[in-house]
Amino acid sequence: MRDIGILPLALLATACIGPRPEAPATTAVAPPPAWRTALGPGAPIRADWWSGFGDPALTALVARALANSPDLGAAAARIDEARATARLARAQQTPLVSGSAPSTTGQTVSPFGLPSDAIGAQPSVSISYDLDLFGRLRQASRAAQAQLLASQAAQDTVRLGIASSVATGYITLRALDLRLAVARQTLAARAEGLRIARRRAETGYTSNLELRQSEAEYHATEQLVPAAQLAISRQENALSLLLGDNPGPIPRGRTLDQLAAPAIPDGLPADLLRRRPDLYQAEQTLVATDRSLDSARAAMLPNLALTGSAGVVLSSALANPIAVFSIGASVLSPIFDGGRLGAQADAATARRDQAAFAYRRIALQAFREVDDSLAGVQRSGEQAVALAGQRDALAGALRNASNRYRAGYSAYIDQLDAQRGLLTAELSLVQARADRLTAYVTLYQAMGGGWSRADSESVQR
Repeated sequence: MRDIGILPLALLATACIGPRPEAPATTAVAPPPAWRTALGPGAPIRADWWSGFGDPALTALVARALANSPDLGAAAARIDEARATARLARAQQTPLVSGSAPSTTGQTVSPFGLPSDAIGAQPSVSISYDLDLFGRLRQASRAAQAQLLASQAAQDTVRLGIASSVATGYITLRALDLRLAVARQTLAARAEGLRIARRRAETGYTSNLELRQSEAEYHATEQLVPAAQLAISRQENALSLLLGDNPGPIPRGRTLDQLAAPAIPDGLPADLLRRRPDLYQAEQTLVATDRSLDSARAAMLPNLALTGSAGVVLSSALANPIAVFSIGASVLSPIFDGGRLGAQADAATARRDQAAFAYRRIALQAFREVDDSLAGVQRSGEQAVALAGQRDALAGALRNASNRYRAGYSAYIDQLDAQRGLLTAELSLVQARADRLTAYVTLYQAMGGGWSRADSESVQR
């Protein structure tokens, strides 16, 4: 079988997969050296990209999750299973040696016609070896080795997903904390407005309508506090599950406004997508299915096996032991099997084609996720800037409406509208900032663990 490498990622969008796409060899799909040292199968993912947010508490949470997550333990068990399967496939290519030492008890007849007891034993050693002329066992072993690499890449996918989930969950938690702070600040302002409205109503300066409106607005803001607290409790429990701990409080670090937004260099190479462990897993799965197809095709050809045995015959009826040995070969070739081997080869072909299409789909999905994340970083940042301007304008409008209301130049409804608009803008600004930071996390994940300065410098050169 000839070895042809994986198509370049830049060509995957237009590549057509025929009925028999060539799969790469295990050595042909090896990731670049920089990827292997930073994110290779079984190695830690790219060194703490989450530290780019500048929060030690987040860094500690991700470290705890990577150390205690039960999902990583399950992924490690699947790697052990794949490693044992690969070892079994390699063992099929070695000679099989077995021995036996049976003993027998019987009677012999002496020359004088008198029976006498005799004890005999026939210890022997037998050896059998499959020459594997057409590579059936070799291809099966290579398929198992590729499946082992795919399992290791799957563990890296789980590891990257856990780190991203913890980072996203922590950002969501800090956003909920900020929403709670905004709700409490607004509630304090509503309480002060309610106090003023009650005093004005009691002195007869205003009607009870304004008092009822102020009370309704106070209670509308009051319900935001327990709702935010409930969301915080649920988010803490979700993060505790990712950390492999019982539900409990999560330590905080920097606020949402203090979290750093990492800079994205221009012109990052598309080859960075090869760092994605799910793409590497798809490559190795394609390799494994192609090797399995070759093994199924080789099973349709004649099979040559060598066998041999040697031993001795020991008996009390013999003066000297007798040595026996045998050696031979056998050729086994299917003549009529009702189409079993052909059906197995067709099934292996279909599995190989499925793996090829899955690889192409994952590669296209990688491009989409990167583009979505880049757009999310840019657009959510623009939205946050616009919302910040709206918040500042509404804060100024609220000050003017409050002053005019106290001076008797405007109705209470003007101040009420300004308060509602300011609260909505502040909550929307919190969400936009959280979305922007979350887009950075998804971009890191889409790029297979982020990027380094050397990556951008290589493109500039």
